[in-house]
Amino acid sequence: MFPLNPKHLPKSLSSLFSAYASFAALKFLFRTLVNELKEFFPPWVRSYIYSKLRKYFFKPPSNDNLTLFINKVIGMEPNEAYDKVEVYLGSKICPSDSRLELIKKLSKTKWQKSVSLAIEKRGQVITDTFDDIELQWRSVAKSSKNTCSTTKSQSDGHGDGCREEKFEWSFELTFDKKHRAKVIDSYMPFVLAQAESIKQRERVLKLHCVDNDPYGGSKSCIDLVHPATFETMAMDPELKKMVMDDLDRFVRRRELYKKVGKAWKRGYLLYGPPGTGKSSLIAAMANYLKFDIYDLELSNIHGNSELRRVLLSTSNRSIVVVEDIDCGVQIRGRESAEPSKSYALHVGKFTLSGLLNFMDGLWSCCGDERIIVLTTNHKERLDPALLRPGHMDLHIHLSYCTPSGFRVLASNYLGIHESSPHHLFGEIESLIKSTEVTPAAIAEELMKNDDADVVLEGLVKFLKEMKAADDKMKSKKAEKAEQERIKKAEEGSKKGIKERTSKAKEIGTEKGKEEGANKASIQERENW
Repeated sequence: MFPLNPKHLPKSLSSLFSAYASFAALKFLFRTLVNELKEFFPPWVRSYIYSKLRKYFFKPPSNDNLTLFINKVIGMEPNEAYDKVEVYLGSKICPSDSRLELIKKLSKTKWQKSVSLAIEKRGQVITDTFDDIELQWRSVAKSSKNTCSTTKSQSDGHGDGCREEKFEWSFELTFDKKHRAKVIDSYMPFVLAQAESIKQRERVLKLHCVDNDPYGGSKSCIDLVHPATFETMAMDPELKKMVMDDLDRFVRRRELYKKVGKAWKRGYLLYGPPGTGKSSLIAAMANYLKFDIYDLELSNIHGNSELRRVLLSTSNRSIVVVEDIDCGVQIRGRESAEPSKSYALHVGKFTLSGLLNFMDGLWSCCGDERIIVLTTNHKERLDPALLRPGHMDLHIHLSYCTPSGFRVLASNYLGIHESSPHHLFGEIESLIKSTEVTPAAIAEELMKNDDADVVLEGLVKFLKEMKAADDKMKSKKAEKAEQERIKKAEEGSKKGIKERTSKAKEIGTEKGKEEGANKASIQERENW
């Protein structure tokens, strides 16, 4: 046998061969003994002995990891946490990833990004770090075969059973057990919040057409791909900043609205001449807040109950729009119990109180984070109850184009920035100050040619013609007003002369009557 002490190992070659022969003999003896025991003991006894020996001599290392499972489906309901984890992991693409998935999304327009990359889930391991904690995500697909029964006619005579293979998807999150509390209380809420933020940034806004459907069908809906933003709006800079700040305050004041006992909603009234950008401002608000738009068509609403049902079908984080409310439909006021003659053709329509009840009444609490926008060209035609705070909280006047609005349009359409203005800008801005012209009219002029010089020269000519037309119209209005003043003065003078003549006649008649009475009295005395 080999000596245990290295100092006593054999030094000569013969001693080494002798030691090797002894080891080979021992090995042969052990193998013979094992073969004999195999014949003597049954397989299940051998298996038990092997398991005990393996457990005793080869102890597995202790596992300090914890694994969380996030299944795609819980029972029959989809798991929202799985979808959010999938969105979050999709943002973790890095150059070292060897397997990526190409996703092609259907799009009706070219404004949307239709191709994107995502991590290929099957077998891919994603490593994440949170507060110096290393975490590993793994996508798992478990195969499950479902059996189904079919008739011979359905299976073409190939048997009565069929087998369909399905996959149960889930995510596994593995980390050290000692970080369990931090992962569950801090990391997972962080993942869900990040996923929600990513979904909001990549969310495709929707434009819903909301009206009364007598057949109970679904609302028509399309993708909102309107490119209007606050940066491209030809608005006064101070007005633009005021609107953006007001929207930001509204979005972050959830707890304040709850504290003071108000429904989390806000009303905006957009008024001004046609072509001043009211519809574009609504689209810019939706793109800024990532809110869907519900276009409410009041002319198809036949009563207050239908109005409530339609409005309740709108979702949270949305903008409910009623355009041209002063001319789209006639609304019965709250002061008059009976419908007016102008309302005779609309008997049975909803009332103003029904609309106001949804804005600020009991029904206003049905839904959160909603914005109601009304537009009109004539603010003075609207009922004062509709305009008060609580219904329309902020009134935004979109007027004619200003020099600052023109500079925004020139930057958008011609690429001429304010830092390097064109030599015609001064003349154009001077004409804009003295002319009532809408941003839509100027935008149309800026699109008539690709040459900036030609376009701006045409715009100068257009503004001069507009100014001449405005001056002529103002002159006509002044002449008409002067004529009406002279006419009223003449009518007043004639009326005064007529009144004086009539009064004189009345006085003369009374004197004649008195003289006649006196003569009759004298004649009567003479007769006596």
